[in-house]
Amino acid sequence: MAGITTFLTMAYILAVNPSIFSALNEQGMPTDSVFTTTALAAIVGTLIMAIYAKKPFALAPGMGLNAFFVFTVCLSMGYSWQFALTGILLEGILFIILTITNVRQAIVDAIPASLKYAIGAGIGLFIAFIGLQNAGIIIDDPATLVALSEAKSGPVLLFIIGMAITSILVVLKVKGGILFGMLATTVIGIFFGATHIDHAVAMPASIAPIFCQFEWSNILSWDMLVVVLTFLFLDMFDTLGTVIGVSVKANMIDKEGRVDGLSRILMTDAISTTVGACLGSCTTTTYVESASGVAEGGRTGLTAFVVAICFVLALFFSPIFLAIPTAATGAVLVIVGVIMMSPIAKIDWNDYRESIPAFLTSVLMPLTYSISHGIMIGTISYVIINACTGKMSKTNAVLWVLAILFVLRYIFL
Repeated sequence: MAGITTFLTMAYILAVNPSIFSALNEQGMPTDSVFTTTALAAIVGTLIMAIYAKKPFALAPGMGLNAFFVFTVCLSMGYSWQFALTGILLEGILFIILTITNVRQAIVDAIPASLKYAIGAGIGLFIAFIGLQNAGIIIDDPATLVALSEAKSGPVLLFIIGMAITSILVVLKVKGGILFGMLATTVIGIFFGATHIDHAVAMPASIAPIFCQFEWSNILSWDMLVVVLTFLFLDMFDTLGTVIGVSVKANMIDKEGRVDGLSRILMTDAISTTVGACLGSCTTTTYVESASGVAEGGRTGLTAFVVAICFVLALFFSPIFLAIPTAATGAVLVIVGVIMMSPIAKIDWNDYRESIPAFLTSVLMPLTYSISHGIMIGTISYVIINACTGKMSKTNAVLWVLAILFVLRYIFL
């Protein structure tokens, strides 16, 4: 149940990722091949998580990372998609080295408990915002950036119905309520014109045009260094934020706030990114939507294994799962956002040394549309505030190194 729920809340990547990469179709990166590669990268990464790390986290090509690949590296910087794939391969190898040397685990252990709780809450706000946006409830506004939709269209009304059904099922503690709410909303969507199924089965396209297509001529260039470091920052802290936030919610941390089995989780992410680059995929990362499966009770690798199987089926039954409207998944993401907020109660809001950085961490994730920015700015503020108010003992060497690197990142990247 947890695995199916996680899959359904993140299945949008199978539609969104090819759509983003369609801008590179004329440059020799076929959109249908990208669809197949997206599914394969998710299958490989999630299977490794299930069997090796034994955790309920699912992986797939990352949102935001795909946009950087296409619109920044290829279209703005003018490099080929082969150049970008080479950067991802190098990033993945660097990730493996950092994980083997326990550098990544040291980073996680150095993050204060208040920031870890804030990360979980921030992720809740972030994915709720994504859900509301995808459902058309929150829209662009030239004056205020965002606004509440006034549309009375079928998808908006369907979201409201789906939100009501799912909320009632969750309040009544119906087992599988989140999943049943999503499925009920999908069925109702047929009558609103939001759910469309033309045909059921389609064979996956070949990935031969993008498999192991690397460009080695520019690997020592400054631009390659910038690309690799940017992918590194985005992937590392999106993954760490997701793992910490979801683990806190699932009580998979010890008394000191350390994540159980973190080294295997991080190694899974690193290997998945490397393999994904060979498949022709942008960076593969741990998905925050894993929280929906955790909310349904997922705690082990069985959840991730079910997600992987669902992606295998999606390769052949894509018309069916793509029929699930964003109004249905949007309602689920809002409910999961509520569930993810509970760790914020563990923060001492009267201690401003803790609460100000925690607040910045949480609120900047949805406002900047990035888990990474929330973590980086929260960490910088934590170090500065405590160092300047006589509480150096609350910081540590790793935290200082992180804060300095984050500052340098904003200056030079």
